[in-house]
Amino acid sequence: MASGKILVAQGGGPTAVINQSMVGVALEARRHRGIEHVYGARHGVRGIINEDFVHLTQETSHNLEMVASTPSSALGSTRDKPDIKYCQEIFKVLQAHEIGHFFYIGGNDSSDTVRIVSAEAHKAGYPLRCIHIPKTIDNDLVGNDHTPGFPSAARFVAQAFAGANLDNAALPGVYVGVVMGRHAGFLTAASALGKKFSDDGPHLIYMPERTFVLEKFLADVKATYERLGRCVIAVSEGIHDASGAPIATLLAKQVEHDDHGNVQLSGNGALADLLCEEIKSKLGIKRVRGDTFGYLQRSFIGCVSDVDQREAREVGEKAVQFAMWGQRSGSVAIKRTGFYSVDYELLPLEAVAGKTRTMEDEFITANGTDVTDAFRLYLRPLLGSGMPDAFRLRTNPVAKVLRP
Repeated sequence: MASGKILVAQGGGPTAVINQSMVGVALEARRHRGIEHVYGARHGVRGIINEDFVHLTQETSHNLEMVASTPSSALGSTRDKPDIKYCQEIFKVLQAHEIGHFFYIGGNDSSDTVRIVSAEAHKAGYPLRCIHIPKTIDNDLVGNDHTPGFPSAARFVAQAFAGANLDNAALPGVYVGVVMGRHAGFLTAASALGKKFSDDGPHLIYMPERTFVLEKFLADVKATYERLGRCVIAVSEGIHDASGAPIATLLAKQVEHDDHGNVQLSGNGALADLLCEEIKSKLGIKRVRGDTFGYLQRSFIGCVSDVDQREAREVGEKAVQFAMWGQRSGSVAIKRTGFYSVDYELLPLEAVAGKTRTMEDEFITANGTDVTDAFRLYLRPLLGSGMPDAFRLRTNPVAKVLRP
């Protein structure tokens, strides 16, 4: 019989709704008989190693609800990517504190951590229930219709590009917006949901699911600019050539790497600047501007999907229910039912851990520079209620006098 102590932690990039999942765990756990304490680990697995815990049982329900509605990771997070030795240390701490249930909210790497820790507990014959709770704005967890955090980030991207399009229409030129997404283009594709009129931007969308050819990109931009007198472009940070090499590394003179040895794609603005320079120098277009959304889309406080909030809370609640009643470890997954409703399943950790989902072919147009109606139907319910709208003046020209 597992002990009555629960530990919850948050890992990876923060989102606008990750605290809903943490609070869902804390409040649902307090409803179950036999649960004595709910601990939170500060800064993810690093906090577990350091035994840096806080007592969530002693928090008031009101304050937990206020925290739930606040973006970012209230417990703090980490980019540590544990190997087996690291996970063995995690297990030692969990065992020392007599933790019976371990909940880790995160993406691909977090699910793999949960898998290894669960295996270590099983090997030692220790009754530890390990549940992975999905979270990632990249929407790249396999087995899920979508992941909490993605809808709110997608809402931000759609609205940001709607605004960029209005700006670009007023002062025509070329605008390049680079969006997060190393391997999956879901978030970049969300830019299409900000379009209302047929000539609205983004006019071109480039996702890592398709090979990026610089010459074709420049030809696409030129054709759009000549047709409309302007061009708005959405680009995934992870676009790459036929060999898989990131375009940022091919164009840059100096390449940065993150803590995991991956090429630094987010936060430095390099790709947007490099593509803008290519457009200026090769096409001779003078007004060219670029932005890197970077971290803005992760925890933007004024742009949260109510659907995302609700589901992020529910995956936390369901994680506790699966752990208490299902008597097995696993990864909580969101499954779509009907036109739009969801149900939750507990998948084997091995089915999710270390795997990456990419955009399905049915979501990308044949030319690879736009999304299909199937994608729009997929994403629209996730963005939630109250999406802002934009309008135009009707064209009622006054006859010229001096230059008829």
